[in-house]
Amino acid sequence: MPDYIEIKDLLLRTIVGINAEERDHRQDVLLNLRLDTDLKPAGRSDDIDDTLNYRTLCKQVIERVENSKYLLVEKLAEEVAAVCLSFPRVSQVRVSLEKPGALRFARSVGVVIERSRNDR
Repeated sequence: MPDYIEIKDLLLRTIVGINAEERDHRQDVLLNLRLDTDLKPAGRSDDIDDTLNYRTLCKQVIERVENSKYLLVEKLAEEVAAVCLSFPRVSQVRVSLEKPGALRFARSVGVVIERSRNDR
């Protein structure tokens, strides 16, 4: 099993959806990421240069999500995966993206995708 870094419950606001109201008003999206990366070098050296800087990655994800206006959560998830895979230390990413309150009787609706460098 590979090493990984998790970013859990990142709550962001963006335009996503196909209905007129969804196109006019930002709504919450909940994002969870699993970033497959080799943590052995940093575990041995205790040096930030030997690991994935998840703060930098997270800032780029936030910027992409909050400035996007996609119709589908599937497209938004793909874009988040692309940002993550642009970091050389990330070999694979699992993106879980939810829209809380998208369905009347459901807490949330979402998608889960896994992408790797081989998918690009």
